[in-house]
Amino acid sequence: MHIGFLGLGNMGGPMAHNLLKAGHQLYVFDVSATAVAGLTAAGAQEATSAGAIAKAGVEVIITMLPAAPHVREVYLGDDGLLANVQPGVLLIDSSTIDPMSAREVAAAAAKNGNPMIDAPVSGGTVGAAAGTLTFMVGGSEADFQKAQPILATMGKNIIHCGDCGNGQVAKVANNMLLGISMIGAAEAMSLGVALGMDAKVLAGVINSSSGRCWSSEIYNPFPGVVENSPASRGYSGGFGTDLMLKDLGLASEAAKQVRQPVILGALAQQLYQAFSMQGNGMLDFSAIIKLYRQEN
Repeated sequence: MHIGFLGLGNMGGPMAHNLLKAGHQLYVFDVSATAVAGLTAAGAQEATSAGAIAKAGVEVIITMLPAAPHVREVYLGDDGLLANVQPGVLLIDSSTIDPMSAREVAAAAAKNGNPMIDAPVSGGTVGAAAGTLTFMVGGSEADFQKAQPILATMGKNIIHCGDCGNGQVAKVANNMLLGISMIGAAEAMSLGVALGMDAKVLAGVINSSSGRCWSSEIYNPFPGVVENSPASRGYSGGFGTDLMLKDLGLASEAAKQVRQPVILGALAQQLYQAFSMQGNGMLDFSAIIKLYRQEN
């Protein structure tokens, strides 16, 4: 299949490589020449712009972009995808943006004669490289079925969440809960250790009791508790604090649109904001435990 791919960063690059490995013919574009070179060396063809990809005769276009303004520009700009793409080409946006923006772009695509789904991902850079991402998909059932074989070359779990925008709804709701639960795990672990308990023993109790959660069992924020977790390698790699802060911001903004209280989500956003402002934005988000342990 002929596929266009825009956005070859830490997530998009490995995803595009997996499409190549699956035998698809890829046309790629990114503002980073280095990122493009890595894909062309693996067999992709370079495009000079978003518009050029749309004119390349592709059957599907996938985007993985940093934020909603980039998505709007790429799709709705004067030389963007919708200004150049042929009707009927399937559009897949795997960026993490607010649900309202996703629905706005999807509506514009529909007017242009293009089916579109939002398909944000979970699984991080490790999952992107391994092809084990989870895709949360918003769009019609027919468009979901059409996209599923393509997404399956990049991910393990492909979940249809409902209409356009609902993939983004699932992503921001899940990540808001993740941010909150990590703070809870950090607080509990810090309290137990401060009171004299061994961190591994405490984690074992929590993970066999009612406090058990992903943040305590799989991604425990206390160093040395979970081997090979970011906490056990200086909070390097993983999911950055600034990325968590971005997703909490999306959840907060979306909540305002529907007047839905997100009290703990707002508090989590403030804590991660304070932590980032201390110069920790590039650390894995589980490093939030440093606030409790009073570590620099």
